[in-house]
Amino acid sequence: MTDPLSGHDGPYDAPIELSGFSVLPDWIDYNNHMNVGFYGVAFDIGLERLMVEQLGLGEPQVKALGQGPYILQSHINFLREIRRDERFYFRFRMLDADHKRGHYFAQMIAATGDQLCATQEALFMNVSHATGRSVAYPEWAANRLIRMVQDHSNLETEPQIGQSIGIRR
Repeated sequence: MTDPLSGHDGPYDAPIELSGFSVLPDWIDYNNHMNVGFYGVAFDIGLERLMVEQLGLGEPQVKALGQGPYILQSHINFLREIRRDERFYFRFRMLDADHKRGHYFAQMIAATGDQLCATQEALFMNVSHATGRSVAYPEWAANRLIRMVQDHSNLETEPQIGQSIGIRR
């Protein structure tokens, strides 16, 4: 299949905002805030919306083409607690992409007060479900990823992008 599945060819908002999220009761831990593991779940839910709505990838791609995005590496910064039923939204930007991979940065922002709660920087790769190995995106998808990188290239660099992890002395 060589035709796009959904999404659009751009231009893409810089950054792309996705709203309508809230902290689910099952995501709350004994500290009465969202458990660390569920930040990854929330970012993944946001990424899936970005993939489907903007790029035509994600679940529709898996169903139609037998291939889809796998996260290879992820770095999350926790900047502010977020609590039960609190509403939040995401800002996504594509930092880099090639014919098989994408590198993005996302911010989780509390809807009330627009406070930055967490960030995620991640690298994903397109993987064939038949072989379990990387596979090139269809040309239309690679072009969309590259266009998104171009549309986001003038955004200011956020301080969390490219951070290493370690004890600062």
